[in-house]
Amino acid sequence: MAVLLVECPDQRGLVHAISGVLLRHGCNVVGNQEFVDAASGRFYMRTEFDGPEVSATGQQLVAETQASLPIGAQVRLAQPGPKRIVVLVSREHHCLGDLLIRHQFGGINARIEAVISNHALLGDLVRKFEVPFHPVPADGLDRMAHEAAVRGILDEIQPEFLVLAKYMRVLSPDFVRRYPSRIINIHHSFLPAFVGAKPYHQAFQRGVKVIGATAHLVTDDLDAGPILVQQVIPVDHTHAAADLVRAGRDVEQFALAQALRLVFEDRVFLAGNRTVIFD
Repeated sequence: MAVLLVECPDQRGLVHAISGVLLRHGCNVVGNQEFVDAASGRFYMRTEFDGPEVSATGQQLVAETQASLPIGAQVRLAQPGPKRIVVLVSREHHCLGDLLIRHQFGGINARIEAVISNHALLGDLVRKFEVPFHPVPADGLDRMAHEAAVRGILDEIQPEFLVLAKYMRVLSPDFVRRYPSRIINIHHSFLPAFVGAKPYHQAFQRGVKVIGATAHLVTDDLDAGPILVQQVIPVDHTHAAADLVRAGRDVEQFALAQALRLVFEDRVFLAGNRTVIFD
């Protein structure tokens, strides 16, 4: 099964035009979702289909679909199969461990090609899953030199996506531009409050009543990229700071896994700094 993704200015007859191209190619639509953003006048459509020799005729199908739509249409054909990803981590194990287990048992539509870390701490965990581990210490290096070392590994692997599983380093704009809309990050949802070290301890001191996590695409604007998933759980006065940390780790794992599922199943459209997601 393949997925056709279309974004274009809205007008009458778009669904008919797109489905007509698929019909002429002998394809069968097995799932379809569409959405019109009234504010921007943009049309979004995600169509799952199967048919003869999709891989061989994909470029022609895309070209014919493009020709049937208004000027400025964006058409993409997503082929089935796992995405090739690299995971970047620092010291925290919870999101990485969850991803490695899901990867081991086919729980995400991706193949982890490598794990890169600025610390060696998690190497034993990664190697238990027979995934290559690359420690790239940052000690004594400025940010540009450290990123150059990381890019050297990435250039050899050529991953489709990068996943920041609690990677506690700020990426430079130049690094981010090399992977446009292809870096996925997870962090607590307190931002812009409780910035810096020990955010859950800060939250405990303020007596917060809800904690959560945000998974988003990375842009130059640090943690303000297009949001993919947000999850929250209630807490109360009986939760100590350590309880908040544990709960935060759980919700971060879940939010990141959900975001990766959406991205790796080609369910996400970008709409400026917003997302249109067909779940």
